[in-house]
Amino acid sequence: MGKGVKVAVISSVFAVMVGGAGYGAFNIVSALNGDGGSGAGGPAPVKTGPPSSDEIKATSAKFFAAWAKGDAAEAATYTNNDAAAEPLLTAYGNTAHITGVKITPGAANGATIPYTVRATVSYQGKSKPLAYKSELTVVRGKTTGRALVDWQPSVVHPQLRKGDTLFTGEAANPPIEAVDRGGAVLTKEKYPSLGPVLDALRGRYGDKAGGTPGIELAIKHESQDAADTSLLTLAKGRAGRLQTTISASAQAAAERAVKKFSESSVVAVKPSTGEVLAVANNRKDAFNAAFEGQVAPGSTMKIITAAMLIDNGVTSMNGPAPCTPTATWKSQTFTNLKGMQPNLKATLANSFLRSCNTAFIKLIDEKPLTDSSLTTEAQDRFGLGQDNWKTGIVSFDGKVPAVGGPDRAANAIGQGQVQMSPLNMASVTATAITGEFRQPYLVSPKLDDRELATAKGLPASTAAQLKQMMRLTATQGTATQAMAGLGGDIGAKTGSAEVDGQAVSNSWFTGFRGDVAAAAMTEEGGHGGTAAGPIVAAVLRTGG
Repeated sequence: MGKGVKVAVISSVFAVMVGGAGYGAFNIVSALNGDGGSGAGGPAPVKTGPPSSDEIKATSAKFFAAWAKGDAAEAATYTNNDAAAEPLLTAYGNTAHITGVKITPGAANGATIPYTVRATVSYQGKSKPLAYKSELTVVRGKTTGRALVDWQPSVVHPQLRKGDTLFTGEAANPPIEAVDRGGAVLTKEKYPSLGPVLDALRGRYGDKAGGTPGIELAIKHESQDAADTSLLTLAKGRAGRLQTTISASAQAAAERAVKKFSESSVVAVKPSTGEVLAVANNRKDAFNAAFEGQVAPGSTMKIITAAMLIDNGVTSMNGPAPCTPTATWKSQTFTNLKGMQPNLKATLANSFLRSCNTAFIKLIDEKPLTDSSLTTEAQDRFGLGQDNWKTGIVSFDGKVPAVGGPDRAANAIGQGQVQMSPLNMASVTATAITGEFRQPYLVSPKLDDRELATAKGLPASTAAQLKQMMRLTATQGTATQAMAGLGGDIGAKTGSAEVDGQAVSNSWFTGFRGDVAAAAMTEEGGHGGTAAGPIVAAVLRTGG
């Protein structure tokens, strides 16, 4: 999508995706209320400016000492939010049964102190050592001027988030041995980004897979939909076997690919069945953005918009779609990617493969199109936006609201109020090339009698035109470089989504090769072919 397109609504849309954890953001300035307690040493003279190195060292040392001796109340007074810190620090010793805590600070990086925690977890006569690394940041208290630990749950453990707590006891669900479509065992150790997915599968299907629970140290999350995150097993339960749709080879490729680009997510599906072949995230938090992300998809949305234009008789693949320098809709002017040459005789296929924004915007006021036409196309043909997908774990179904004003045009090019996840866009590609909507799923619906979502899909002629335009994009258009070297029947669509407050746009890419469709998103990755494109190509190269 062109750099000329920027819609203010996007910043709030982007914020929805992050949940409580933030989408790759980390703010060392406290956003919590107040400065915490008065501290053991009493009030100090009010100071301003960043804490000095001596203050940072002294505050962190006092906090570590109180934490290590199990005095949660005292430790909390050295933070800027003692009301939130004390319960979690108390749970650390009481409900998590963690004792013998030894904290070893590392070299400070400005106001940030990394450290290693070594301790012992004991419960009902069983004990195991616990070791992990985390970090904290010391800030200036807003009202007292004291140097204080900027409270984040991750101070206690790097996997803790707002609302989480720790406990040790019998696991809420029996363990599972998740296996791929060929029977290969899927573990967190071999496929690290699958960790949250495997936790979610255990929470949903642990009691259906035939296992028995063990004793574990785990994170209990605030959300009822979130499965516990196991941190340490004191006594193993018996794992039940759970068959998934994952392909071990595609998953391995996805894991390797996302590691090359920070804040990246990818999903691959099998268009002929809807089975999810791979899901991977490279993120600073444990959020499954691949399934649950809610952000503007940029010009990958033009697949749906092109289908709307074809289905409503506005134009066709070889019909007119002039690429003008600018397009104005409801007083807002849209432009194309810098350097794109206009083509007033362009066909829809030509404007699609070059990703010309203005060509699509110029056509959205043609009869019989209305403010709800794009929404209807997304829901009825592509199965999006009806909150009824049942993939086996929590997932987002996409959102294409019916809107007027400038956002009607922005929606058509994947900005405005449209929200998607990589899972949604992989499904869009699968529907586009087969003409059939098959709701993606990770676990067979036969296991728990889930009813999968349905949609009427696309007319055969529309699907054939979309598939051919995606082929042209992969071989002659904006996706050529990313898809280079891939053999067989291939197609793709690039996208970039500008977000207020970001210097660089989000990179989007979706494509297919044979019976595999994939989509990826990289935060601040730039053009679609730059970051997300290589990720998708790497997954498609495995052939599922």
